Amino acid sequence: MNDQGTDVTKPGNNLTSAKFDQNHEASKTKRCWGWRHLFWEARTRILVWYVLLMVCFTATSVGLIRQVLFKEVYKRIDGYLIQEMQEFQQLLQQGKNPFTGQPFDDDITTLFDVFLSRNIPNDGEFLLTIVDGQFYKSSPKALPAPLQPDSELLKGWSNLTKSTKGQEETSVGSILYYVKPVEIGGELRGLFIVANSIAGEEEEINEVIVVIIEVTLIVMVAAFVVAWIAAGRVLAPLRSITETARSISETDLTQRIPLQGYGEMAELTITLNQMLDRVQRAFTSQRDFINDASHELRTPITIIRGHLELWDDDPKAQQETLELVLDELDRMNRFVNDLLLLAKAEWRDFLQVEIIDIDSFTEELFAKAKALAERDWQLDAIASGRIVADRQRLTQAIMNLAENASQHTKPGEQIALGSAINRHYACFWVRDTGDGIDPANQKRIFERFARLPNSRRCSEGAGLGLSIVQAIAQAHRGQVKLKSRLGAGTQFTIVIPLEPKQDILPDESNSDC
Repeated sequence: MNDQGTDVTKPGNNLTSAKFDQNHEASKTKRCWGWRHLFWEARTRILVWYVLLMVCFTATSVGLIRQVLFKEVYKRIDGYLIQEMQEFQQLLQQGKNPFTGQPFDDDITTLFDVFLSRNIPNDGEFLLTIVDGQFYKSSPKALPAPLQPDSELLKGWSNLTKSTKGQEETSVGSILYYVKPVEIGGELRGLFIVANSIAGEEEEINEVIVVIIEVTLIVMVAAFVVAWIAAGRVLAPLRSITETARSISETDLTQRIPLQGYGEMAELTITLNQMLDRVQRAFTSQRDFINDASHELRTPITIIRGHLELWDDDPKAQQETLELVLDELDRMNRFVNDLLLLAKAEWRDFLQVEIIDIDSFTEELFAKAKALAERDWQLDAIASGRIVADRQRLTQAIMNLAENASQHTKPGEQIALGSAINRHYACFWVRDTGDGIDPANQKRIFERFARLPNSRRCSEGAGLGLSIVQAIAQAHRGQVKLKSRLGAGTQFTIVIPLEPKQDILPDESNSDC
């Protein structure tokens, strides 16, 4: 007879079992991770620390309260002992025998009888008397085991010959006592003892402590619930930050964290939003940079490839093609060097600073600039002083400005250089009498690969010159200022601090040198 049941050894069933085990393990891992995530999240950790602190403070407080209560009990009982002993001493010295009307001469038993009859002990208090070494009477008569006439404690007190105060630990708890020898006629006749068992007070204190603990636990549970809710509200901006961060991708960097309230969370939100602004600007700049760079490189590569594909055996054509290819390669080399320079501008060792004499440096710049083109070169001013800067980089920036001016002017037009120094900063400028720059384009000309429309520029550069100038100025913790009017010429001014670690002040950066 064939078995119609499921054969677990079949391959299909093995795959099903394996898939079930895999899903089971994944589910188990997810549950474990969920619990682990719950434990490690900030809200839980804050609550755990809150619970630990509350428990520690509560335990310490309860312990201190118990100690203070016991101290007050001991203080109060000690006052009772002293009061009873003072009353007995007063009766001994000033009292009279009610039966004879005379002082208690040698009748110690009557003295004890009168005192015990007139004084009612407090709760837990016992008045004991000993005559000639033997137990005489007590009030109340019912005594606990440690105070019985045949107890070791009472036998020890019977041997005392001077006033003694102390505390003894017994089977019924702590007993505070005060023993006073009684002398009549200069002879020791007996002992008066006041003893107080604090077992009742200890029990009451313990009951109070239990009530305090119970109430505290109820309050703590309520406080934990409130703390959990409050922690959730306090940390809500963090969850918003997390959700916003998850929603940000390389294609959408516009998401920002909503600002809520004031304080540290608001400051964190503002800081993160500012960071996201910088990241977005950097990403956009990088994307535009890559697009523009690829475009700039694609053109010479296409030109070179096209001419190489048309290579023929004519020596003259070969020479023309070779010259064109070398020219395009030189242009690509300059372009790559400019890109490398802009990348190095972010490095810490980009500048090699030294002390520069501004007057001789200005004359040196003027001499180099005159060799760039046939123009009416002028030297406006020469500052006298010193500056801490990178001579090579600063020269490169000013030469870029001078070359840019020569490319936007015609032979015979004026180009001027100059330098000036103020209390906090130095200025180097290059001005020309060219066509000027449209106000709408004055901000974008510092962007990489930027070219002005309808410009009579006679260079085929990649549009990185002014970006390099700005990068060098910013590396010196300075900036580049532009003044230009259409038909009246342009002036670029590099403003840098006299000291490399000094920043340009906003009000000074907008002032004339």
